[in-house]
Formats: sequence, structure tokens, C-alpha cells
Amino acid sequence: MVAEKKILLLGSGFVAAPCVDYLLRRPENIVTVACRTISKAQELCKELKSNSSGRAIPASVDAQNAEQLEKAVSEHDVVISLIPYLHHALVIKAAIKAKKHVVTTSYISPSMSELDQAAKDAGIICMNEIGLDPGIDHLYALKIIDEVHAQGGKILSFRSFCGGLPAPEASNNPLGYKFSWSARGVLLALKNTAKYWEDGKIVEIPGPQLMDSARPIFTYPAFAVVGYGNRDSSGYKERYNIPEAHTVIRGTMRYQGFPEFAKALGNIGFLNDEPQEFLSASNPDPLSWNQVTAKLLGSADASPEALWKIIETRVDTQDSEARQRIRHGIKWLGILSSDIQAEKRGTFLDVFCARLEQLMQYEEGERDMILLQHKFEIEKKDGSSETRTATLLEFGDPNGHQAMAKTVGVPCGIATQLILDGKLTKTGVIAPMSADIYEPLIELVEKENIGCEEAVF
Repeated sequence: MVAEKKILLLGSGFVAAPCVDYLLRRPENIVTVACRTISKAQELCKELKSNSSGRAIPASVDAQNAEQLEKAVSEHDVVISLIPYLHHALVIKAAIKAKKHVVTTSYISPSMSELDQAAKDAGIICMNEIGLDPGIDHLYALKIIDEVHAQGGKILSFRSFCGGLPAPEASNNPLGYKFSWSARGVLLALKNTAKYWEDGKIVEIPGPQLMDSARPIFTYPAFAVVGYGNRDSSGYKERYNIPEAHTVIRGTMRYQGFPEFAKALGNIGFLNDEPQEFLSASNPDPLSWNQVTAKLLGSADASPEALWKIIETRVDTQDSEARQRIRHGIKWLGILSSDIQAEKRGTFLDVFCARLEQLMQYEEGERDMILLQHKFEIEKKDGSSETRTATLLEFGDPNGHQAMAKTVGVPCGIATQLILDGKLTKTGVIAPMSADIYEPLIELVEKENIGCEEAVF
């Protein structure tokens, strides 16, 4: 009889269910679903498959309460942290003290990296960056890079773009986008500076110009998608061991038309996250959307005609069709209307997020979609050239898990199970960057029908 394995899951967000579903296939696994609000943990436990072999138990744990966190961690074999990344260092410290393993889907932050030696000294594995992006993207990037190097070749160019998108039939709004997570996070990402290698030089794209840098990405002929840089990917020459590469970029993928509309919304001022007194929830005065937009634009006239005249001057594109689509989008948003009430959230950004969340949620029966593509330009040992791609296309199940939840949660569950089974043994604060880690992960990810399709041109 296999000994019980106790797993502590911190957080009950939308990626948690596929992760726990995977772990509950094993009868020895007991998963404690822990949230600060126990009702959320109880709700997740009720959603889990009734034919699971293992057990899921709800619990109340406040990850910011060090004593409570340490006690909970000490009572389990491994802890999965799906709470905001700012709290991961606290979780790792508690795990080091109790000598328990940790798994997260987040990038390794400086505060987490500082705990690497302490984790090694404690003999624990702190596996991170094992979701989709980061996660599955690492696995296939390194697999192909290592294969090319083993054959005496060079990676001259590496371009990787990933998008969490609505399936084509659900992309029925002017942005071609719907929210499966925080609208605020999506919008704030539009302000990030992108940094990457291109043609042997470091390129930096400031946030205000990020949408201008979007370029077509050719994946499947059926998809009209574009991509732009995602934060700082300049360090991936070192992380992926491709010093010979003259181009290294990791980026975000969106449907065609998104960048122009997003740029216009930024130019209007809807990414402004400074507190505004008149937008405070404590302000009792009702507020219509045209009043919000007039205040944002500094216009005394709140009529749709007057507001549009100002907005037109802030639309950069001179393409007449794109301008027409943006005008249609502004009308669809209702931000010039006197009949639609704004939900006060303190800042222009948050009030706008509330409006987007009303309009751009997945409806019942709608699917999301994940599209990831790596593209490698290769110089082979004999001097000839080759292009390789690794492409992941995953659709959500309207009667099951969203594609985003599945492609993040299942790899996390797989990594956790491999640690419990003693098949991952490298200690410290790590990511899946070596063959002894990525090979068993790829094998099990592909058994879940999530893997990338590789092609050579």
C-alpha cells in the first residue's frame, strides 16, 4: 500500500482546478485547498471530479500570517503556491524551515532567487516557472536548442510568441479579446517597456510605443495574429544558452486590430492609475460614462460629438479602415454615453476595467484558445540553413476547463507529482532549464495532449 502524500495548495483561482484534478488521480494524494476565505476553498473542492481517487480538503490559511503558514506547510509533503507572486518568498521561507518542497507557476523573482542556497542547504526543491508561459514554452525551447547544439548547429534567431485568446467564434468584440483573469493586469501590461535582441543589438521599446511595434506572426493560415515584445527577454541568450543568437525575443500574441485600438485607449488616458477624487467609491453622486470621459479629456462639453472630436486627434493611425474600427469600438464601449453609469473604483484605469469586465467576459458555451509558437532560424553543422517551429494550439472545453487554466494548471500538477515520486531531485530555487527536468515533464505533458507540434522548413 502506497503511503499517503499530503499536498498543500495555496490559492483557488481558475488554474487551480486542473492542477488538483491531475493530482487527485492518485489515491494516495490528499490535497488541502487553502485560502484565506474558506468558502472559496470549499467551492473549489465541490467542483472537483467526483470520481477522483484522492481527496481534496478545504482549509483556511492566510499566507501572510507567518505562524499560520509555517504550521500548514510543516504538515504537508509539498506546497503549491498559486497565490500572487509577491508572497512566494514567504512560502519558500516557511518551506525551508520545515524542509518541504515548493512548486509555483511564476517567474523566479529576485526575492525568491536569494533563497536558492538556503533551499539547497535544506535539501528541498523549489520548482518554479512550470505553467504555460513560463512553463511549456521553456520545455520546447530548450528541447530544440539542445538538439541543435548536440548536432553541431547554431541558433541564429529565436522568436517566441504566446497568446491567451478567445477562440475565433468568441472573438466578437472590437478588441478581439476576452478576460479570463484580471483586466487590470492585461491593461497595465500595455505600459511595459519591451527589451530584446534583434540583429545583434539590444532593442528597447518604451511602453507608449509598444503597440506600434506589433508585427504579423504567421502561425496557421486561419489566424490573423500579431505579436509584440513582452518585458525584458534580453537575458534569454544566457538562460537558454544561445550566445550565438543575433535575435532573441519573447512576446505576446493578439488578434489583428488589437494594438491600434489599445494604443488609442492609452492615448485617450484610460491607463491612468492615479487616484481621482470624483471616481472614489465614497462619492455619492451618480456618474455617467460621458462625464468620466469628458473629465479625462478635459472637455467642458460632454456630448458624444464633442468628445469624439477630441478622441480623433489622439488616434495615431492614419489608416481609414483602422480609424473606422476604432470609432466603432468607442461606440461599442459606451464611454461617450449619458445613459450608462460608471462603476466608481478610484482611478480612470480601474473604472475602465470595470466597464471592460462587464462587456468582455466569456459567455456560457464560449471557448478560449491558447496559441504559442517558437520559431528558430538555424545554421546546421554543414553551414546550411533551416527553420524550425514548435506550435501549441489548445482550445478550451465549454463543459470543462478553459485552455488557459489547463495549460497552466496541468503542468504544475505534473511537476508536483514528479517531485512526490522522487523523479525530480535537483534542489534549490529552480526552473525547468535542464534535460533531467524538461524531458520527464514533456513526456507527461504530451500524455495530456497538450504538447507542441514541431515542423522543419
